[in-house]
Formats: sequence, C-alpha cells, structure tokens
Amino acid sequence: MSLVLYGHPLASFCHKVLIAFYENGTPFENRLVDLSDETSRADLFRFWPVGKIPLLRDEARDSTIPETSIIIEYLDHYYPGPARLLPLEIDRALQVRLWDRFFDHYVQVPVQRLVINRLRPEGKADEIETAASRTTLATAYAMIEKQLGESPYITGDAFTMADCAAAPALFYAETLVPFSPDQPKLRAYYDRLVARPSFARALEEARPYFKFYPYHEKLPARFRDAAE
Repeated sequence: MSLVLYGHPLASFCHKVLIAFYENGTPFENRLVDLSDETSRADLFRFWPVGKIPLLRDEARDSTIPETSIIIEYLDHYYPGPARLLPLEIDRALQVRLWDRFFDHYVQVPVQRLVINRLRPEGKADEIETAASRTTLATAYAMIEKQLGESPYITGDAFTMADCAAAPALFYAETLVPFSPDQPKLRAYYDRLVARPSFARALEEARPYFKFYPYHEKLPARFRDAAE
C-alpha cells in the first residue's frame, strides 16, 4: 500500500484527514499509533520526530506529509478523486483555507485546552484558560451561524476541506459548550456533517475508543452507550 496514515481513532485531527480519504475512496493503510508502545512510537518518530499525528507517508513518492491541511491538499493534488476538496479558483480556495484554519484554531484548539484542563489533577485546572476557551467557542459558534447563511456547507454548496475540519471540531466542541437554541443553522450544519457517510464511518471506527474521552458522558447517546 503506497499511502500509510499514522493516527488514532479517537483523535479529532485524525478524523479530519480520514474524512478526506473516505470522501474519495482513496486506498490507504490506517496505521494506529500507540505512543506507549516503543515499537509503534519508533515507527512514527523515524519519519516525524515531532511525534504529532496524523502523519501521512507516501512510499511511492518517498514523501512524508505532516499537518492535516497539508495532507488533504497533498491528496487532492496527487491522488485526486471525484470530490475536489480544494477549489481550483483562487478566491474560493482562499475561503476554504480560511475556514479550514478557523475550525482548527478557534474550535479545535479551545476544545483541546478544555480537555487538558479536565485531565489535570484536582485543583490544578487553569480556570482563566478554561473560561477563555469557552468564550472562544461561543464566539466561533456565532460566526459560523452567520457564515452559513442559506448554504449547506461552510463556504457554499460544495463539501470541502473546510467541512472536513468542521465535522470533528464541532462533534467534540458540542459536548463541551452546547449550541445555543438561537443557532439553528449551526445545529442543522452539525447534523448534516454527522450524517455524512465519510464522517459517520470515522465515528463508527472511533466507537470502541470513546470510553477514553474525558467527557464521554456528554457524547450523543448512541456513542455514549457504545462507550460504556
């Protein structure tokens, strides 16, 4: 298999890349990384000493591709399928890149900070950082609601890399800061993403691991039940 994706089924950034693979049915080996296992750890670190996942290895081109957005653009260019995830037209492509970064920086990052604070020993959580993260998510939700308008996806009618970023970001974010009742477009967008076959497949593969999510009790019931 030419393409090997190093990742973990519970990681939201890995979901983002999996969605891109599944949208186009691109063949690849999904290699689970266990950082507590010396062999698994060494297999990842020999290609990317930073040790972050996901990481794509393309043996056919002898290329190592880190970072989610770069991986998706790489696939779109070298392994294109029926679904183009980054438009060719520059202004539309810039919008997709903008909202891709938006979901990574203003949804994924505060989610990670909230989870990290949950995992800290009692009395060690950073309450200022926690409050700021919740505020950032609330602000992001309002901006997404406005951006959606009458469009089914974040940059228009087509599903793009930005939506690949949005799906896992919103899935976990909603368990921490629920959507407001006055954000019906955001809720409908979330429901549309969760139902999309590519993301539904990634979530199904993550099902056995959801019990390890620190906020698993706040997952949607169908995933929470499977995790308990």
